[in-house]
Amino acid sequence: MLLGLGVGGSPGFWSAAGAGIGLCLCVWAPLGWWVRLVFCWFCFFFSPDLKHCLEDPSLERHFKGHRDAITSVDFSLNKKQLASGSMDSCLMIWSMRPQMRAYRFVGHKDAVMCVQFSPSGHLVASGSRDKTVRLWVPSVKGESTVFKAHTATVRSVHFSSDGQSLVTASDDKTIKVWTVHRQKFLFSLSQHINWVRCARFSPDGRLIVSASDDKTVKLWDKTSRECIHSFCEHGGFVNHVDFHPSGTCIAAAGTDNTVKVWDVRMNRLLQHYQVHSAVVNSLSFHPSGNYLVTASNDSTLKILDLLEGRLLYTLHGHQGPATCVAFSRAGDLFASGGSDEQVMVWKTNFDAADYGDVLKTQKSVTSVDGTHHTLVGQHTQLSSSFCFVLQTVSILEQRLTLTEDKLKECLENQQKIIQNKTS
Repeated sequence: MLLGLGVGGSPGFWSAAGAGIGLCLCVWAPLGWWVRLVFCWFCFFFSPDLKHCLEDPSLERHFKGHRDAITSVDFSLNKKQLASGSMDSCLMIWSMRPQMRAYRFVGHKDAVMCVQFSPSGHLVASGSRDKTVRLWVPSVKGESTVFKAHTATVRSVHFSSDGQSLVTASDDKTIKVWTVHRQKFLFSLSQHINWVRCARFSPDGRLIVSASDDKTVKLWDKTSRECIHSFCEHGGFVNHVDFHPSGTCIAAAGTDNTVKVWDVRMNRLLQHYQVHSAVVNSLSFHPSGNYLVTASNDSTLKILDLLEGRLLYTLHGHQGPATCVAFSRAGDLFASGGSDEQVMVWKTNFDAADYGDVLKTQKSVTSVDGTHHTLVGQHTQLSSSFCFVLQTVSILEQRLTLTEDKLKECLENQQKIIQNKTS
């Protein structure tokens, strides 16, 4: 973290990527630049509130136990457990409590390509290269039910927000929807012409989005079972796709090293990021909807600020490709996995918002075309952010007054010393 002067001489803290964190208060302009510089230094080192606001993400823990590359990671609702899948054919459940042993679940006959906790946290779904899906109870016994879901590798599993449905994607070029209770097959979606890497339900459960090696992202209506739009902007295979927490946007990661964000109401490309130097394997939205984390073969994780459309952080930790990444349900943690067989847990830190309030706001946004609900949610979120800004400004004003008094006292003492020397 660097301290410097921004546009117009206003001070600011800067990340390693060279992006201003945002302490640019024009009301300081009448003060000399050196006063503002001293003040910023004073605030950063002596204000716990401000330091918390500007803290970088940090590596909290790392887990070793898999014997091959990690393919998928996901947190339980209460953050007490973390699931991971691997090319070693095992699924592991890691306890977030110190000194607690992990559970190793053996059942799949080939690589485990994907894992996800149910919304309640009572089940874990996994998909495998053995063409099956298993539903596990994440306890010591590791009991599971198994069903043959596809005629080729199962690349993706995802629960609907109510936990009643499961969508799977496969190398057999299809997407299938199942009931969770009895694993009853409901219907299949089959317009992709190559492997389907990923499929996700929208937060309201009305839409399904899929990503494929045919270089397209397709949007499906769950009720009519029709493809309502195809996004064709990627120049390579599309590895991963997910819905924004509001349900109004989607983001996709591809082998063309890019991340793209589209508005699904207008079917319009909103943002294009080319921040990685190799294939982008995975991504995850922060629950607030303001940030996106990505994992790439260039061995890095990137944090993107979606509100400002810029790269916020680059994280180095994995030795080799970073294969998967996922935020916790509250957003205060995120996990990553790599070809180095390691699972890493990171503390978010950079978002000082109240995660609980943000999640409550997002729950009220249930319709893709519900413009009124979306605006209400955004208004509540902006109000919360504004309150935080006001608190920060109040702290700054207090520190400014104190610093001015200290500087004035120092100048007076300096003048007295000079006068004594000359006389």
